[in-house]
Amino acid sequence: MNPIHAQEILAAYGQAQQAGANRTALYAATAARLGMSLATLYRKLEVLTVKDKPRKQRKDAGNTSIPLRELQLISALLVESIRNNGKQLSSIKLAVARLRANGLIRAEVLDKKTGELRPMSESAISRALYQHNLHPSQVLAPAPAISLASKHPNHVWQIDASICTQFYLDDDGARTINPAEYYDGKPANLKKIERKRLWRYAITDHTSGTIYVQYVLGAESAENLCHVLICAMQKRGESDPFHGVPFMIMTDPGAAMTSAMFRNLCQALGIELIINEVGNARAKGQVEQAHNIVECEFESGLKLEKAETLAHINARVGEWMRAFNATAIHSRHRRTRYGVWMLIKPEQLRIAPPAEVCREMATCAPELRKVNVLQQVSYRGALYDVSSVPGVMVDAKLLITRNPWRDAESAQVVMRDEHGHQTLYVIERLDRDEHGFVEGSAMIGEEHKSRAETPAQVARTVLEQLATGADSEEGAEQARKAKVTPFGGAIDPHKHLTDTSLPAYLPKRGTELETRVSLAGLASVELPKLNRIELAKALRARLGATWTPESMEWLKANYPDGAMEEQLDAIVAQLQTPARPGLRLVGGE
Repeated sequence: MNPIHAQEILAAYGQAQQAGANRTALYAATAARLGMSLATLYRKLEVLTVKDKPRKQRKDAGNTSIPLRELQLISALLVESIRNNGKQLSSIKLAVARLRANGLIRAEVLDKKTGELRPMSESAISRALYQHNLHPSQVLAPAPAISLASKHPNHVWQIDASICTQFYLDDDGARTINPAEYYDGKPANLKKIERKRLWRYAITDHTSGTIYVQYVLGAESAENLCHVLICAMQKRGESDPFHGVPFMIMTDPGAAMTSAMFRNLCQALGIELIINEVGNARAKGQVEQAHNIVECEFESGLKLEKAETLAHINARVGEWMRAFNATAIHSRHRRTRYGVWMLIKPEQLRIAPPAEVCREMATCAPELRKVNVLQQVSYRGALYDVSSVPGVMVDAKLLITRNPWRDAESAQVVMRDEHGHQTLYVIERLDRDEHGFVEGSAMIGEEHKSRAETPAQVARTVLEQLATGADSEEGAEQARKAKVTPFGGAIDPHKHLTDTSLPAYLPKRGTELETRVSLAGLASVELPKLNRIELAKALRARLGATWTPESMEWLKANYPDGAMEEQLDAIVAQLQTPARPGLRLVGGE
């Protein structure tokens, strides 16, 4: 601020304090004399003076007249209009107009002077969205991130693939794609250079920040991914110390990264594979930054040099890579990348098998093998002892894979711990003597060997004591010999049946079965005779309500000794025949 202006404004402020009601006119005259607007003078005056009392805040500060539900609808419509590239296609004004037209919101404010409801302004709605954290700039803000750390060099590697800025390698060398010739609208042109496209694979060591770069042709495939990883793990020379098998690899969920070939390679080498969630590129931000470094530091020079072959490009990037890792200072640890990687300890540096063996590991999937009673498994035509594997049980199935470091003498069992992390157990190959016996077997009559109890055997001992009520293995054995009742007879095996309340079923009316027996050619057969009580039951079932006490008296008088079953129809007919006048039932009173 001009010192003269400041002095004049302060003088006017002193006069205004004494002038009382004429302050505005005094300030306006001063502003005109200094060649500025009255609003500018007020702003400068506010900077030059200190208010004794802050302005009292309104009681309704922070409150908005628009309902929260309407703000949520406006925000949702604005978010839906944002494209993947971040461009917002709908303004607040347009979104409010669409929602009002469809009767979903009102967005009105009451004019206290006139009592009229009038539409809220766009600026007021925008302020309300900000106050309720519903503005698209707030809703779409990145989620808070967590900083990641690793234990030591080669603890965690990050790997990712990207298209090279040169795009493809032609007969005349590396070339940049002409957007007018190669784009989605001309798929045939893109198909022509599909196998010539130049891909960049970048690998970073999370602790040291060391960058490994290699170019491949074709596509982001499982073969290219495994090839680059195998090359990165090999020892390349004295000027490039970075090598070894990492303990973990972080990568994105691409098709190549999740392929069986890549998983087989990681599993065989004891590498834990960490697949990031879709869209979470920040999780492997280090390797993403490595792509940017390579593009700016190395690929920018490819336009100044004619790269004729893939080998030429990889040789050049190897020179750049070694120089960069050896000289550039990392912003986190303030040292060179190779300098920090060289702090690796012997137990942290796992030397990779030869490249040929690693390629076989990628195509050799782990196989399930069943454990026999001798705690052995058969794998690739040989026997392996699995008794040293924790928790192994007879008839269990184990996942067996090759041991890349001692392939001729051992194999590996792939298991998961309680946290889901992969654990490898080395199992030794069993050799046979000249008679075909497995070496180390117990010699008959000379020695006695026994295996440690499996978890199943331990559990069986506990269950045996529980069933017999004994507190020791010997006590359980004695109880079995004494044939004691299991569980002390406390369990009634039929109690669940006797305690069940069964429904009462209504009787169903049926039809008598008439059986005709041919006695021709047979010896005399005597059919059973129904006694009087059985005869009465059969008649009562047929006659129903017409059966009376008089019917029973008639039956006693006429058939005191019962009757044959085939006589039932005749007896029913007699009982149903109405009595003639002047007659009475025989035996009646």
